[in-house]
Amino acid sequence: MRYFLDTEFNGFGGELISIAMVPENDGLAPFYAAVECKNLTPWVVEHIIPVLDVEQVTRSGLVDLFADYLGDDPEPVLVADWPEDIAHAARLLVIGPGLMKPVRNIRFDLVDAALVSSGEGSAIPHNAYHDALRLRADVLAYEKRMAT
Repeated sequence: MRYFLDTEFNGFGGELISIAMVPENDGLAPFYAAVECKNLTPWVVEHIIPVLDVEQVTRSGLVDLFADYLGDDPEPVLVADWPEDIAHAARLLVIGPGLMKPVRNIRFDLVDAALVSSGEGSAIPHNAYHDALRLRADVLAYEKRMAT
């Protein structure tokens, strides 16, 4: 199944703050979690933290939650519109030297945001969950337009 992915992070190249995955199928539960992060940039403090809307967990707790969420899907596909979102999601699978969470056959799909964007922003900008919802809506609308 496809999951539409978005993350928020602490400035360019910075640590993960929050991650969301919204399944393609509307009836399934989304994933949204935040990790404890220190030394936040002023921009993050002003724009991301006020709209976080979820309790922060430890990194190891987030790793477990993330892997558990994807664990029952034999072939998850994570769709993102920014490479760093994919990098942060992939890093959550690594638990030590040569060790990873048992999520196999995972694929990542990077879409061109300029092609799929509806031009509308998310309901709550800089909130990973709402940004993932917007990405899903944009990609599905784009695919529908291309099919006709």
